Amino acid sequence: MSTQHPDNVHMPFFSESPEIGGEDEIKEAYYAFSHLGMDEQMWDCEGKEADNFVVKKLLTNYGDFFKENRIGEDLFITLRVPNPSIERHEAKILIETLESIPRSFDASRLFYQDDTPPIFEVILPMTTSPEGLDRIYRYYRDFVAGKQQMVLDDTGMTVAQWIGRFRPERVNVIPLFEDMDNMLRAHEITRRYLEDKDVEYQRVFLARSDTAMNYGIISAILLNKIALLRLHHLSRDTGIDIYPILGVGSAPFRGNLRPGTADKIVQDYPSVHTYTLQSAFKYDNPPDQVKEGVEKLRRNKTMAPPPMDEEIYLEIIHKYSSEYRKQIMELAPVVNRVAKHVPGRRKRKLHIGLFGYSRSMEGITLPRAITFTAALYSVGIPPELLGFNALDERDLDLVRDTYVHFDDDLRTSLKYYNKRSPFVPEELRRSVESLDMEVDEVHGEITDQIIGALREERSENMEEYVLRAANLRSFLG
Repeated sequence: MSTQHPDNVHMPFFSESPEIGGEDEIKEAYYAFSHLGMDEQMWDCEGKEADNFVVKKLLTNYGDFFKENRIGEDLFITLRVPNPSIERHEAKILIETLESIPRSFDASRLFYQDDTPPIFEVILPMTTSPEGLDRIYRYYRDFVAGKQQMVLDDTGMTVAQWIGRFRPERVNVIPLFEDMDNMLRAHEITRRYLEDKDVEYQRVFLARSDTAMNYGIISAILLNKIALLRLHHLSRDTGIDIYPILGVGSAPFRGNLRPGTADKIVQDYPSVHTYTLQSAFKYDNPPDQVKEGVEKLRRNKTMAPPPMDEEIYLEIIHKYSSEYRKQIMELAPVVNRVAKHVPGRRKRKLHIGLFGYSRSMEGITLPRAITFTAALYSVGIPPELLGFNALDERDLDLVRDTYVHFDDDLRTSLKYYNKRSPFVPEELRRSVESLDMEVDEVHGEITDQIIGALREERSENMEEYVLRAANLRSFLG
């Protein structure tokens, strides 16, 4: 699944500016399908330039390709809508987006001359209840497609007779779980949502980035694995196929999915059916390597997740996340200072995300996960290391039992650790510097420049330094 997450250093050749937006996102979807071999494009329907005519524009601009590769059968557009319970200022965009689905159907029907819907699934971010999912399902069924049966006047003319039928008549709603409590309840929420639905399958989306930002990398991985195991049991109990989606980026902190790690990621998450391929995956690696990585993911056959003692791992999560949060509070001021110099990569705001610290951090706010990750790397503190000192050898052995490539990811992160950084929490420094590491000296020298500028309260060339360091990592954040 190609996504619009702005974690890339380099801009694609088709982009007219350093920030992708507008018509370039149409080109991006075509490029992901036609040149990189991806199956699906997630379309964020939030922000000032979200384009609800994506299907019509793809068919109009690239008709020859899409005649041979059908949208809705071979390739898929999946809409991510605002959550009206949380994103109140964007709530009505949900209604506009749902209303656009039948219009996309009409464009596809005209092009293909049949009734295959090009869009039939939407993603609800920050899912917290079955009711939130059900409201979207019912609103579309009853008030978008359902209004075609309404009688308009005394002649008996219906809306469908007046302006045509509304298809599809139903849409699938995919829950996206992003915080600890609801990820651990993902199977319960999904079960309740499915109770009165006659469906062949259900997709469930688990966040990796925001979960890492909220609770630390190890907590995020363990939460994902517990949720995947519980969803597997739900599928077995109900007889409904559950197809998990995992939202992963290129930084180890955000998932460590790069073209060269595709084999490893499927070993760590054997039951995942769909992986997100974000902007750094697509644009910060040679195209032939990107295509090779995509093909590895496409060839993968999903398997049942391995069993795990949930209670033991929940204890580790709570111990580790407590220390992680404490260190984040200490680092928040420097993160926010550097964040101002992390360049944007999209012209529009994507969804607001979920950050669970406002109460415990006494009002301290932090940037979104990509900028947060970039800021910490830029001062020589890979965020993967935060909270590491809370774990003893027994904990680490247990983590290794379920997090198959823990040591590989740790070595990757340690390359970008700067021993000279004055911002490293002392208790973390003692723990990390006892490890064997091979550091990237060039990256360290660049972070020295950023640290020096912060000390002297200089801002010139900061963005350049941030980008130079990111270029060595092959991801922004």
